Amino acid sequence: MPTKLDAYKAIIGTRLAAYPQLSAVRLLAEIRAAGFEGSYTQLKEFVRRVRPAPVPAPVIRFETPPGRQAQVDFARFVFPWGVRYALLVVLGYSRLLWCRFYQRQDMRTLIDGLEDACRDFGGVPQELLFDQMKAVITRDLRLQGGALVRNLEFLRFAHHWSFTPRACRPYRAQTKGKVERPVRYLRDDFIYGRTFANDADLDQQRRHWLDDVANVRVHATTHERPRDRFDRDERLLLHPLATRPYTSVLVPAAPRGVASSATPRPLVTVEKRPLAVYARLTGGLA
Repeated sequence: MPTKLDAYKAIIGTRLAAYPQLSAVRLLAEIRAAGFEGSYTQLKEFVRRVRPAPVPAPVIRFETPPGRQAQVDFARFVFPWGVRYALLVVLGYSRLLWCRFYQRQDMRTLIDGLEDACRDFGGVPQELLFDQMKAVITRDLRLQGGALVRNLEFLRFAHHWSFTPRACRPYRAQTKGKVERPVRYLRDDFIYGRTFANDADLDQQRRHWLDDVANVRVHATTHERPRDRFDRDERLLLHPLATRPYTSVLVPAAPRGVASSATPRPLVTVEKRPLAVYARLTGGLA
């Protein structure tokens, strides 16, 4: 059935071909100026049908040579006994994955976790890539033409372990995809559908999953097992471990890993005596 819009469809098609994101409101104003007297609803429905589908931006994979980079992130999980934060570290070349669960997401956890990860790897990558993590990045002024302001305490820690901390640009977390995807993998393949009794059980199952599943599967991008790729190409290119753990004068030490929140406090027995006994012990009168 002919409509009032028919005479203007060619104009609309030409405008959308040149500028696919033009709104129906903007197009209505343009064809009204050309004489259109129909309704906005009619135009909106037509634009919805003919608007060109957006072309997805190409995903650029940032591949790094062996030993160059690891990517770091936290992920939050809720268990029956409380919230736990998984710290994930992924070596960029081999995709070897390390993770551990902690009670907090803070500077102390980050320092302890990265030291544990490097010890498990047997060495230190040249650089670690983070998102806009407050324990690492104080301010990021790069979009305003400024510089990246790093946390001075974390810089001291990085110097002690001989790596360079780097950060994704704001709103560009896809550059950290090597660890973003393992976060989903951890949720879907390890957490989902499993039962954990407590922190100790969670940690034991984590170790088995890393050794027997995550790091020996064939990776979808490299088409190799992360453990094989690491042992063959990457292990010997990591920097040597620090000779001692980092000692901070600003961040208090904390127990490594997680401690079960269900651990009962020790009971202290208090013996009650008459006041006359205490008086004799202190030299007073009975």
